[in-house]
Amino acid sequence: MCFSSNASFGAGVVLSVIGVASIKKAQTSSQVFFASIPLIFAVQQITEGLLWLALPNPAYSTLQSVTTYIFLFFAQILWPIWVPLSILNLETNAKRRNVHKAFVAIGTIVSLYLGHCLISFPVQAKIIGYHISYGQEYPAGLSGYGALLYMIATIAPPFFSSTKRMWALGSTILISYIITAIFYTGYIVSVWCFFASVISIAVLAIMYEINKSHKALPIQIPYKLI
Repeated sequence: MCFSSNASFGAGVVLSVIGVASIKKAQTSSQVFFASIPLIFAVQQITEGLLWLALPNPAYSTLQSVTTYIFLFFAQILWPIWVPLSILNLETNAKRRNVHKAFVAIGTIVSLYLGHCLISFPVQAKIIGYHISYGQEYPAGLSGYGALLYMIATIAPPFFSSTKRMWALGSTILISYIITAIFYTGYIVSVWCFFASVISIAVLAIMYEINKSHKALPIQIPYKLI
């Protein structure tokens, strides 16, 4: 989270509760994939909480490095694949599944590229005011394309889903990105992840809808030969 260690740890605890509740609503393995999003965000926020504690103390340089890389792994490598793939797993419409497969392909390309950059180029986290800034010396020439493809992989999939209320999740994520880009330009990685983690409460609402829809389906009585 972008404000303090206490805020990060607090968000981690709340998201853990939401994540467990969301997973309990899942009825299939494909639903668990989507329902676990808040729980993954919880781990990410707790990781940044540890980073908040480590950054002011030079004696914890190893912890600084480890938590920086773990946080960026979630932010830049995991989410571009996890978001489109989890929504694809919920999709039942054949035509829309093809669209979501394209998003998964885009997300995979982004994750592989950012994973290469994370390993190959220096990264550094530092506290500036009430935020953590992640300095990344990635190739400037490709940064614009990478950012665009990242947004397509993480924001667009909900708008193409037939799952009820999924569009609302996409809308809130998009709005949160716009707000972050305008008001927190130098801290997009940290602040947008905070907004997205809070928004992940919508995942629980969607799981309630999915669960309710399954319960509302008529009971199929097997045909008997007489």
